[in-house]
This record gives sequence, structure tokens and C-alpha cells, in this order.
Amino acid sequence: MNEEKIISTLQKFGKDFQIKCISTLLTDKSFIERISDIIDPTFFESESHQWIVKEIIEYFIDFKELPTPDSFRVKLEKIENKDYYNVVAKELNLVFQKTLSKDLAFIREQFLQFCINQKMKNAIVSSLPLLENGEYEKIRHSIELAMKAGMERNVGHDYMNDIDVRMSVMARNAIKTNWVEIDTVMDGGLAKGELGIIVAPAGIGKSWLLARIGAEAMRQGKNVLHITLELNENYAGLRYDACFTGIDFQNIRNNVDIVKKNIAEIKGKLIIKYFPIKTISPNTIKIHAERLKMLGISIDMIVVDYADILRPANVNKNDNSYQEAGSIYEELRAVAGELQIPIWSASQANRSATDENIVTAGHAADSYRKIMTADFIMSLSRRTADKVSNTARIHIIKNRFGPDGMTFPTRMNAGSGDIRVYADNSPEGVRILNEMSKEENEVKKLKDKWTSHNRNNETDSSD
Repeated sequence: MNEEKIISTLQKFGKDFQIKCISTLLTDKSFIERISDIIDPTFFESESHQWIVKEIIEYFIDFKELPTPDSFRVKLEKIENKDYYNVVAKELNLVFQKTLSKDLAFIREQFLQFCINQKMKNAIVSSLPLLENGEYEKIRHSIELAMKAGMERNVGHDYMNDIDVRMSVMARNAIKTNWVEIDTVMDGGLAKGELGIIVAPAGIGKSWLLARIGAEAMRQGKNVLHITLELNENYAGLRYDACFTGIDFQNIRNNVDIVKKNIAEIKGKLIIKYFPIKTISPNTIKIHAERLKMLGISIDMIVVDYADILRPANVNKNDNSYQEAGSIYEELRAVAGELQIPIWSASQANRSATDENIVTAGHAADSYRKIMTADFIMSLSRRTADKVSNTARIHIIKNRFGPDGMTFPTRMNAGSGDIRVYADNSPEGVRILNEMSKEENEVKKLKDKWTSHNRNNETDSSD
């Protein structure tokens, strides 16, 4: 028996809507994967649109990728009728222009529902003859298939069949920090959906570390969104200039030509966005990243300077600062997961950490839920002597991807963002540790001398 089929078109929605429907097929691989077996080119009014949709679906089925303008040029050359060629080329140009439309998420939802409804409608119509013959099992099967139409295809990692995927070095597709020692313990860097945190006392250099991480991602050709809640956008940009040139921050404006030359060689893009303290939640960052994507800038990594001064999306008047701080980090981790990009941020350590050689998890201010939520946490410590000698310590507090608890001697010039991390047994690492030890001994001698001086004064005054 031939299955009866009802074809409804998208005519009632108008031409612009239909063009945007086609655009959704060129902007979201997971969407076309869901809709490819329930979409019918005849849903579209014009023959040119039907041709474009047919080519998109066939290309995706053959190559499991979205067609590009170049691949369409090859397909267009096969159209012999010149007038038809011009019409299709014109419509195709409009389709690619609409890929930047801000309402594609809405269009995608409506288009999917239309296709699902068509599938269900045809299942019901084809069941009418079966009903007359009492073939209820076939009716049930037909309706069940229609109800599954457009469902999410990615059900998860198939342990038995996906062994090659998880063994691949690209399984996490991490973005490196370009500090070899850190990347090694992180199994390559921070990957999609993961949250990395830097813990340090105030004024130690958290922002410089974040800028350096962002700059190194850009060197790898990644697009970075840098959210700043303290520094203005231009000031934050100057720090990136320093990272790319090695020129001291205070002298950047005197070396504009060098800055222009160096950043011209950087493959990635940087968008810096300022928001006042406590005026935005992690969800605002998500919306901003999505807005950039609609404008044609796909973000690969987000840097938030810094998470402690965000506000939670849902503020409960009964929540204390501990609960609010924990919620912020959980929401930020959720944003990383939803956008499927890594997020780096920083957290303030409490005042007791200022004079410590190593900042540990116990020094994190406000909420221990920060530690529980993040995937990777490293701390930065710089005592007064370290600031003079341009040395620092980076300690791995938490690491879901490998070992933790180790401390790396570091060269850190907070004037230019030149930060270099070494193994403690490397020649430079040993040299740094010796310098630190020498400085600590000098400071101890000064403290002992000062204590002795005060004790003598107290003795003299008692006489």
C-alpha cells in the first residue's frame, strides 16, 4: 500500500521566514542532525529554495558537515539554465546573509515544530486505511515513529563503540595555557564546558594571569571574550598589549607601532566587555556570547575578571554571602557547559593568605562551594620579597584532569605580563627557589633585628 502524504508549505510564514529557516540549517550542526530525516524540500514555496535545502541535506548526509559557500559554488556550476542559476545564486546569497540574524533561535524552534507536526499529520493520515483493516499494531508503530521525530540524536558517550573517540588526544580539545608544566598536569589545558579558577590575595596579580591566559589562547587562533568588572575596556586592552609585546605596561602608549605590528600576527580575536561590579550574573555573560555569535564572532573561550564580583541570577533575600558566592560559581560552570567553551576566572583569597608562601584551598574567601564546583584551581602567591625579585609560586589546588598539590616556581613581571612557569627541578626553577630562600632569610634577619631592637627599647624604658 502506498503511504498517503500531505504536504503543507511554509507559505503562511512569508518568504523572509523561509529564508531564515534555511539559514538555521547552515549555522547549527546539531540542529540539521535532528531535522534532516523529517524535513521535506517541498515545505518551501520556491523551486530555488527547494534546490538549496536538498543540496544542504545531501551534503550533510554525505560528509556529516555543513556546506560552505565554496561547496555551493561547485554545485551551482552544475546548473545549466543561466536564468535559474542567477535566481538560485541570489537566494543563496540572502540565505548566508541571514545567518547573522538575531532571531535564529526562535526561527529554529518554530521550524522544528512545523516539521514535527507534518510528520505526525502524515502518520495519522496514513493510519486511516490501517484503522479500517484493524491493523492496530502498525498504527501504533507509525505513531511512535512520528513522536520520535526531531528528537535529540546525541544520547551520550557509547562506551563500547566510542573507544577511539575517548582515546584520541582531541577527546577534550583543550585550549593550552602555553605554560608547559601547567598544561601537562591539566592533560592539555582547559576544554569545552570546564571552569578554571585562579585563587590569590588582592593585589597579587590575578588579572595579569587571566590576561596572559587569554593572550595565549589568541596566539592559538582562538576568539576570546574578556569580561572585566573592575578595569575599563581600554585599560584591560593595554594589558593584552603588554602580554603580546613584552613592553612594560606604563610604556605601551609610547610604542604604538610595535603594538600594531605584534598584534597583526595574532590569529585569534579579542572582545573586551566592561560591566559594573555586581550588576551582571553569569547568565548575562552567556547572552553576550550568544549575541556575538549572531554577529558572526564565535567565542572559543571566556575570561571573567573576576567571578567574586558577579551577582547570582536568582537572588534570595535569605541567602548569605556564602550561599551567593557558591551560586555564582555553579552558574558560571553551567554557562561553560551550555556554551560548550572553557571559562577562566579568579577568586579572592582571604587576608591570611597574604603572607603565606603557598595559598591553599583553605584560603579561598566566602564559600568552599567554589572549590567543589571548579574543574581546575591554581593559586598564585607573591610575598613582598617576590615582588621585588619578580618571582612567584603557582600551586595546584584542584585538578580533575590529573595530579594536584604540586607547586611551581614562577618568574612574574607584573609590569609587562611576562609570566613563566618552571618545574622545581629545572635549572631556572632551582635558581628561583634559591632566590626565594635567600630573600626569605634576609627578611627573617630584618624581622629578628627589629624584634631585638624593640625588646632592648622596652628594657631601657623599664630602667
